[in-house]
Amino acid sequence: MTEVVIEIENLRFRWSAGDDFSLDIPAFTARAGERVFLHGPSGSGKSTLLGLLGGVLVPECGRLRLLGTELPRLQPSVRDRFRADHVGFLFQQFNLIPYLSVIDNVLLSCRFSGRRLARATAAGASLHAEARRLLTHLDLEESLHRREVTRLSVGQQQRVAAARALIGRPEIVIADEPTSALDAERQGAFLDLLARECAAAGSTLLFVSHDRRLAAGFDRELSLASISQTGVDQQAA
Repeated sequence: MTEVVIEIENLRFRWSAGDDFSLDIPAFTARAGERVFLHGPSGSGKSTLLGLLGGVLVPECGRLRLLGTELPRLQPSVRDRFRADHVGFLFQQFNLIPYLSVIDNVLLSCRFSGRRLARATAAGASLHAEARRLLTHLDLEESLHRREVTRLSVGQQQRVAAARALIGRPEIVIADEPTSALDAERQGAFLDLLARECAAAGSTLLFVSHDRRLAAGFDRELSLASISQTGVDQQAA
């Protein structure tokens, strides 16, 4: 049986004791290599869930395991290290460092994680060679690899952010609305590339969006409402 890499049980989160909003998830699992599409409207708690999975937020109660590790029980610095080692994040706004080149942005993930550095170079290639390979596979031509990211189009920046999330083969890749700035044709092409790279690395992909039209090709499509009970969230997207 395929290994469970994300396991949630009776999880509850509130921003503060007096808030109307709460996120309650009785049960959720994702397995190694699985591609899960999670959708929900703005304010449903999608970003809150991603914050919990990344260890940035801590639940009020319940079980949250990533790769068999109880994330809420770790000290904050240890959670940060765990996230850097095992989780690749692809953000809606990409969060690239504007004064760095394309390739230096990609390499950041391995600067913060010796484990991902070791995995990126396990086949004998240099770290820069692995970054170039990923960028090329994501359809970003080599002539752009030394360019500052501010000189790229939105679609090109998206590919840089994807390569940064994927380098070092993290076991879990979490994508938070990363295609919202692209037209339909480019969205489809990017999703194909992302799925292909996750499959090659054996990474579990949790893709979060409000747009259900993007769900084709995923192993599972779930609504956040189907796995949770939520109140009105003024802080979550």
